[in-house]
Amino acid sequence: MAILETSNLVKTFGGLTAVSKFDIYLNEGELIGLIGPNGAGKTTAFNMLTGVYRPSSGSIKLMGESIVGQKPYEITQKGIARTFQNIRLFKDLTVVDNVKIAYHQNVKYGVATGILQTKQYVDEEAEIQQKAVALLKIFNLDHKKNELSKNLPYGEQRRLEIARALATNPKVLLLDEPAAGMNPQETHDLMEMIRWIRDQFKLTILLIEHDMSLVMNVCERIYVLDYGKIIAHGCPEDIRTNPKVIEAYLGEEVDLSAEN
Repeated sequence: MAILETSNLVKTFGGLTAVSKFDIYLNEGELIGLIGPNGAGKTTAFNMLTGVYRPSSGSIKLMGESIVGQKPYEITQKGIARTFQNIRLFKDLTVVDNVKIAYHQNVKYGVATGILQTKQYVDEEAEIQQKAVALLKIFNLDHKKNELSKNLPYGEQRRLEIARALATNPKVLLLDEPAAGMNPQETHDLMEMIRWIRDQFKLTILLIEHDMSLVMNVCERIYVLDYGKIIAHGCPEDIRTNPKVIEAYLGEEVDLSAEN
Protein backbone atom coordinates (compact mmCIF):
# COMPACT_ATOMS: atom_id res chain seq x y z
CA MET A 1 0.00 0.00 0.00
CA ALA A 2 1.29 3.46 -0.90
CA ILE A 3 1.96 5.75 2.07
CA LEU A 4 0.38 8.66 0.15
CA GLU A 5 -1.93 8.27 -2.83
CA THR A 6 -4.29 10.50 -4.81
CA SER A 7 -6.99 9.48 -7.25
CA ASN A 8 -8.85 11.67 -9.77
CA LEU A 9 -7.91 14.76 -7.78
CA VAL A 10 -9.44 17.94 -9.21
CA LYS A 11 -9.30 21.58 -8.10
CA THR A 12 -11.33 24.29 -9.78
CA PHE A 13 -11.49 28.01 -9.05
CA GLY A 14 -14.74 29.30 -10.49
CA GLY A 15 -14.68 28.19 -14.13
CA LEU A 16 -10.91 27.53 -14.14
CA THR A 17 -9.60 24.01 -13.62
CA ALA A 18 -6.20 24.38 -11.98
CA VAL A 19 -5.56 20.66 -11.42
CA SER A 20 -7.33 17.79 -13.16
CA LYS A 21 -7.13 14.01 -12.62
CA PHE A 22 -4.03 14.31 -10.46
CA ASP A 23 -3.09 10.69 -9.74
CA ILE A 24 0.15 9.99 -7.88
CA TYR A 25 1.42 7.47 -5.37
CA LEU A 26 4.38 7.55 -3.01
CA ASN A 27 5.75 4.36 -1.53
CA GLU A 28 7.41 4.43 1.87
CA GLY A 29 10.98 5.74 1.72
CA GLU A 30 10.80 7.06 -1.85
CA LEU A 31 12.15 10.41 -3.01
CA ILE A 32 9.82 11.67 -5.74
CA GLY A 33 9.89 14.80 -7.90
CA LEU A 34 6.99 16.87 -9.22
CA ILE A 35 8.04 19.17 -12.05
CA GLY A 36 6.39 21.26 -14.73
CA PRO A 37 6.47 24.71 -16.34
CA ASN A 38 5.46 27.78 -14.37
CA GLY A 39 1.70 27.80 -13.72
CA ALA A 40 1.35 24.05 -14.26
CA GLY A 41 -0.50 23.59 -10.94
CA LYS A 42 2.28 22.15 -8.78
CA THR A 43 1.77 24.35 -5.72
CA THR A 44 -2.02 23.96 -6.03
CA ALA A 45 -1.47 20.20 -5.82
CA PHE A 46 0.69 20.66 -2.70
CA ASN A 47 -1.98 22.87 -1.17
CA MET A 48 -4.56 20.12 -1.62
CA LEU A 49 -2.27 17.50 -0.11
CA THR A 50 -1.75 19.66 2.98
CA GLY A 51 -5.33 20.87 3.48
CA VAL A 52 -4.79 24.48 2.42
CA TYR A 53 -7.23 23.85 -0.45
CA ARG A 54 -10.06 21.36 -0.34
CA PRO A 55 -10.22 19.33 -3.59
CA SER A 56 -13.25 19.93 -5.80
CA SER A 57 -13.37 16.16 -6.23
CA GLY A 58 -11.18 13.10 -5.89
CA SER A 59 -9.42 11.37 -3.02
CA ILE A 60 -6.24 11.76 -0.98
CA LYS A 61 -5.22 8.87 1.26
CA LEU A 62 -2.44 8.83 3.83
CA MET A 63 -1.62 5.26 4.83
CA GLY A 64 -4.98 4.20 3.44
CA GLU A 65 -7.01 6.80 5.36
CA SER A 66 -8.79 9.68 3.62
CA ILE A 67 -7.56 13.13 4.65
CA VAL A 68 -9.84 15.13 2.32
CA GLY A 69 -11.55 17.93 4.20
CA GLN A 70 -9.20 17.86 7.17
CA LYS A 71 -7.58 21.07 8.35
CA PRO A 72 -3.85 21.71 7.77
CA TYR A 73 -2.97 21.21 11.45
CA GLU A 74 -4.85 17.90 11.49
CA ILE A 75 -2.99 16.70 8.41
CA THR A 76 0.30 17.78 10.00
CA GLN A 77 -0.55 15.77 13.11
CA LYS A 78 -1.27 12.72 10.93
CA GLY A 79 2.19 12.92 9.38
CA ILE A 80 2.49 15.31 6.42
CA ALA A 81 4.81 18.31 6.78
CA ARG A 82 5.81 20.87 4.17
CA THR A 83 8.00 23.81 3.36
CA PHE A 84 7.00 26.71 1.13
CA GLN A 85 8.29 28.26 -2.09
CA ASN A 86 8.45 31.58 -0.24
CA ILE A 87 10.02 30.97 3.15
CA ARG A 88 7.44 31.25 5.94
CA LEU A 89 9.30 31.50 9.21
CA PHE A 90 8.20 33.39 12.29
CA LYS A 91 10.72 36.05 11.45
CA ASP A 92 10.53 37.98 14.73
CA LEU A 93 11.02 34.87 16.83
CA THR A 94 14.35 33.26 17.58
CA VAL A 95 15.70 30.32 15.62
CA VAL A 96 15.06 27.91 18.49
CA ASP A 97 11.54 29.23 19.09
CA ASN A 98 10.66 28.54 15.45
CA VAL A 99 11.47 24.88 16.02
CA LYS A 100 9.88 24.71 19.47
CA ILE A 101 6.57 25.89 18.00
CA ALA A 102 6.49 22.78 15.81
CA TYR A 103 7.13 20.52 18.81
CA HIS A 104 4.33 22.16 20.77
CA GLN A 105 1.61 20.45 18.72
CA ASN A 106 2.27 17.33 20.80
CA VAL A 107 2.49 18.82 24.31
CA LYS A 108 0.55 17.01 27.01
CA TYR A 109 0.06 19.86 29.47
CA GLY A 110 -3.03 22.07 29.32
CA VAL A 111 -3.61 25.81 29.45
CA ALA A 112 -4.02 25.90 33.24
CA THR A 113 -0.83 23.88 33.69
CA GLY A 114 1.03 26.35 31.48
CA ILE A 115 -0.32 29.38 33.33
CA LEU A 116 0.60 27.92 36.72
CA GLN A 117 3.93 26.64 35.37
CA THR A 118 3.67 23.37 37.24
CA LYS A 119 6.41 20.74 37.31
CA GLN A 120 4.81 19.00 34.33
CA TYR A 121 5.02 22.25 32.34
CA VAL A 122 8.62 22.94 33.35
CA ASP A 123 9.77 19.40 32.60
CA GLU A 124 8.01 19.24 29.23
CA GLU A 125 9.31 22.66 28.15
CA ALA A 126 12.85 21.63 29.10
CA GLU A 127 12.49 18.49 26.99
CA ILE A 128 11.21 20.51 24.00
CA GLN A 129 14.11 22.94 24.35
CA GLN A 130 16.56 20.04 24.36
CA LYS A 131 14.97 18.41 21.31
CA ALA A 132 14.89 21.72 19.40
CA VAL A 133 18.57 22.45 20.03
CA ALA A 134 19.51 18.89 19.07
CA LEU A 135 17.63 19.25 15.78
CA LEU A 136 19.24 22.61 15.09
CA LYS A 137 22.65 21.02 15.67
CA ILE A 138 21.96 18.55 12.87
CA PHE A 139 21.47 21.51 10.53
CA ASN A 140 24.47 23.40 11.95
CA LEU A 141 22.20 26.11 13.35
CA ASP A 142 22.53 25.47 17.09
CA HIS A 143 25.12 28.24 17.51
CA LYS A 144 22.51 30.71 16.20
CA LYS A 145 19.60 29.42 18.29
CA ASN A 146 19.04 32.77 20.03
CA GLU A 147 19.21 34.93 16.89
CA LEU A 148 16.04 36.22 15.24
CA SER A 149 15.23 34.04 12.25
CA LYS A 150 14.90 37.09 9.99
CA ASN A 151 18.61 37.82 10.53
CA LEU A 152 19.76 34.48 9.12
CA PRO A 153 21.25 34.32 5.61
CA TYR A 154 18.87 32.96 2.98
CA GLY A 155 20.36 29.46 2.85
CA GLU A 156 20.18 29.11 6.63
CA GLN A 157 16.54 30.24 6.63
CA ARG A 158 15.83 27.41 4.18
CA ARG A 159 17.54 24.92 6.49
CA LEU A 160 15.60 26.27 9.47
CA GLU A 161 12.30 25.85 7.64
CA ILE A 162 13.16 22.22 6.88
CA ALA A 163 14.22 21.67 10.52
CA ARG A 164 10.90 23.11 11.71
CA ALA A 165 9.00 20.76 9.38
CA LEU A 166 10.95 17.79 10.72
CA ALA A 167 10.08 18.78 14.29
CA THR A 168 6.47 17.76 13.58
CA ASN A 169 7.74 14.16 13.22
CA PRO A 170 6.36 13.64 9.71
CA LYS A 171 6.05 10.47 7.70
CA VAL A 172 5.88 12.44 4.43
CA LEU A 173 7.81 15.65 3.76
CA LEU A 174 6.75 17.98 0.94
CA LEU A 175 9.43 20.42 -0.25
CA ASP A 176 8.20 23.31 -2.42
CA GLU A 177 11.16 24.59 -4.49
CA PRO A 178 13.78 24.17 -1.75
CA ALA A 179 16.59 25.33 -4.06
CA ALA A 180 14.87 28.61 -5.04
CA GLY A 181 17.31 31.49 -4.70
CA MET A 182 20.32 29.28 -4.01
CA ASN A 183 23.65 29.42 -5.82
CA PRO A 184 25.11 26.26 -7.45
CA GLN A 185 27.16 25.27 -4.38
CA GLU A 186 24.21 25.74 -2.05
CA THR A 187 22.06 23.68 -4.43
CA HIS A 188 24.63 20.88 -4.46
CA ASP A 189 24.78 20.90 -0.66
CA LEU A 190 20.98 20.86 -0.53
CA MET A 191 20.86 17.83 -2.82
CA GLU A 192 23.11 15.90 -0.45
CA MET A 193 21.09 17.09 2.54
CA ILE A 194 17.77 15.93 1.03
CA ARG A 195 19.17 12.43 0.52
CA TRP A 196 20.56 12.43 4.06
CA ILE A 197 17.28 13.65 5.57
CA ARG A 198 15.34 10.91 3.79
CA ASP A 199 17.67 8.21 5.12
CA GLN A 200 18.29 9.64 8.60
CA PHE A 201 14.65 10.40 9.42
CA LYS A 202 13.21 7.47 7.41
CA LEU A 203 10.95 9.77 5.40
CA THR A 204 9.08 9.72 2.14
CA ILE A 205 9.80 12.95 0.25
CA LEU A 206 7.92 14.71 -2.56
CA LEU A 207 9.58 17.81 -3.94
CA ILE A 208 8.69 20.52 -6.42
CA GLU A 209 11.75 21.97 -8.07
CA HIS A 210 12.73 23.95 -11.16
CA ASP A 211 16.43 23.11 -10.89
CA MET A 212 16.58 20.10 -13.21
CA SER A 213 20.08 19.07 -12.14
CA LEU A 214 18.82 18.63 -8.58
CA VAL A 215 15.66 16.78 -9.65
CA MET A 216 17.41 14.43 -12.06
CA ASN A 217 20.17 13.59 -9.59
CA VAL A 218 18.17 13.15 -6.40
CA CYS A 219 14.72 11.80 -7.41
CA GLU A 220 13.95 8.14 -8.03
CA ARG A 221 10.71 8.81 -9.89
CA ILE A 222 9.34 12.00 -11.40
CA TYR A 223 5.83 13.21 -12.21
CA VAL A 224 5.45 15.95 -14.82
CA LEU A 225 2.51 18.33 -14.57
CA ASP A 226 1.37 20.59 -17.41
CA TYR A 227 -1.82 22.67 -17.45
CA GLY A 228 -2.92 20.85 -14.31
CA LYS A 229 -2.59 17.33 -15.73
CA ILE A 230 0.04 14.61 -15.33
CA ILE A 231 1.62 14.21 -18.76
CA ALA A 232 4.48 11.88 -17.85
CA HIS A 233 5.72 9.69 -15.02
CA GLY A 234 8.86 7.61 -14.75
CA CYS A 235 12.52 7.43 -13.81
CA PRO A 236 14.75 10.47 -14.49
CA GLU A 237 16.17 9.06 -17.72
CA ASP A 238 12.71 8.37 -19.14
CA ILE A 239 11.53 11.88 -18.22
CA ARG A 240 14.62 13.53 -19.67
CA THR A 241 13.94 12.05 -23.11
CA ASN A 242 10.13 12.09 -23.07
CA PRO A 243 8.80 14.05 -26.10
CA LYS A 244 5.74 15.32 -24.18
CA VAL A 245 7.97 16.72 -21.44
CA ILE A 246 10.31 18.40 -23.91
CA GLU A 247 7.33 19.92 -25.71
CA ALA A 248 5.86 21.20 -22.42
CA TYR A 249 9.11 22.99 -21.65
CA LEU A 250 9.50 24.62 -25.08
CA GLY A 251 10.10 28.31 -24.54
CA GLU A 252 11.34 27.66 -21.01
CA GLU A 253 15.01 28.06 -20.22
CA VAL A 254 15.33 24.59 -18.75
CA ASP A 255 18.08 22.02 -19.16
CA LEU A 256 16.54 18.58 -18.87
CA SER A 257 19.89 16.82 -18.80
CA ALA A 258 20.89 14.78 -15.76
CA GLU A 259 24.32 16.40 -15.55
CA ASN A 260 25.24 18.83 -12.81
